[in-house]
Amino acid sequence: MCGIAGIFSPERDAARLTYFALYALQHRGQESGGIAAADGSHVSVHKEMGLLSGIFDEEILESLHGHVAIGHARYSTSGSSVVVNAQPLLESSDAGPFALAHNGNLTNTEELEGLLKPGTRLDATSDTDVLAKYIAQGTGPMLERIVRAMKVARGAYSIVLNTRDALFAFRDPWGVRPLCLGALEGGGWAVASESCALSPIGAKYVREIEPGEVLRITSDGIESVVVPVADAHPALCMFEYVYFARPDSMLNERSIYMARYAMGRRLAHEHPVDADVVMAVPDSAIPGGIGYAAHSGLPFVEGLIKNRYIGRTFISPDQAMRDRGVHLKFNPVIENLRGQRVIVVDDSIVRGTTTPRIVQLLREAGATEVHMRITSPPIKHPCPLGVAMATHAELIAANHSIEEIRSIIGADSLGYLSLDGLIAATGRDRKEMCLGCLTGVYPTAPANFETRATAG
Repeated sequence: MCGIAGIFSPERDAARLTYFALYALQHRGQESGGIAAADGSHVSVHKEMGLLSGIFDEEILESLHGHVAIGHARYSTSGSSVVVNAQPLLESSDAGPFALAHNGNLTNTEELEGLLKPGTRLDATSDTDVLAKYIAQGTGPMLERIVRAMKVARGAYSIVLNTRDALFAFRDPWGVRPLCLGALEGGGWAVASESCALSPIGAKYVREIEPGEVLRITSDGIESVVVPVADAHPALCMFEYVYFARPDSMLNERSIYMARYAMGRRLAHEHPVDADVVMAVPDSAIPGGIGYAAHSGLPFVEGLIKNRYIGRTFISPDQAMRDRGVHLKFNPVIENLRGQRVIVVDDSIVRGTTTPRIVQLLREAGATEVHMRITSPPIKHPCPLGVAMATHAELIAANHSIEEIRSIIGADSLGYLSLDGLIAATGRDRKEMCLGCLTGVYPTAPANFETRATAG
């Protein structure tokens, strides 16, 4: 996941705009956050562990002065969740200092590390640090260094980078992770992981940054370069549509909300069941639940209320509270559940540890039947491209049939959206999506990665 944003704004406070853009992307990462700002002479960085609201205040934002800024909200995949791995990373080079923030996961980090100058000391334990060092050790202008790195780096990366006077944004040749461009009111540019980060800062969505494209943004305007890679093809992660992206975002002119709504309608067509009400597990499954209800003609109700403030905490619950599991995160609306045959729409079942607790919670609230409906196909394969999707041994659908999963989670019935149904709902061509966690076929993966490919 991870959320990244970049601002080039000669007329406005770039760091402040970056903060509010990141705030809209907080759903993509809650472990750490940071902003790097540049004023033409210096590049300064502030980053800490935790949520953005606890990291930045007026004094800190005022210290990050300049017309160029980038920011990062981290969800760790490569590299442990410690402050040394918080981003943006600040690097020095013979072309001057720069800061870099990355969403994704490289699949050839060891190869890249082997290309660094002998004796290079890494400052962090993430793949991002290796890539930053490789760019720093390049030659020529920053654009040439980035192009050189993109020809070698493999895997998923959407990146924002700022020098003392320029903003760069670039995506891997497969475009696995999203990145879009926006125009600021009054002049200037913004880039962000999702379009939902643009309107809060007064920016208008312009377009997606293309797979393999590098943007160089300066006071002279925007320069675009596309880096060709022989075996690359567009492969946006399908989980952006299912779960990661905020429902008010757009991806390639397709509303995430409407894509999820369409998934729910298709799911109702593929897996109807005689029931009384439809509900969804908050929050990402709500559009799918509404779509399922619309197609089935059943009423949509709120069955669970999510406690949005529990999140990550430094205060651990005691054993009795841990045993209650999802009771800490969800409260049932008993009046909507008692005596009802309930269809529950959720976006996915990964390990299968949370879903049985939800089913049990609904039964305790008085539901007479619980029918689970999932707006993605069964997840059978881990992800090497930046999603902590668990191992084959941990993925419930990799080791059990649908009927076995139904029995394990304690539902009266279980239905998954078909692969064709998912693709149709996104409005994308099947060849333009990464479906690796569903099929085991990835656009790019480490040489030693066990894909266990399946048909589909």
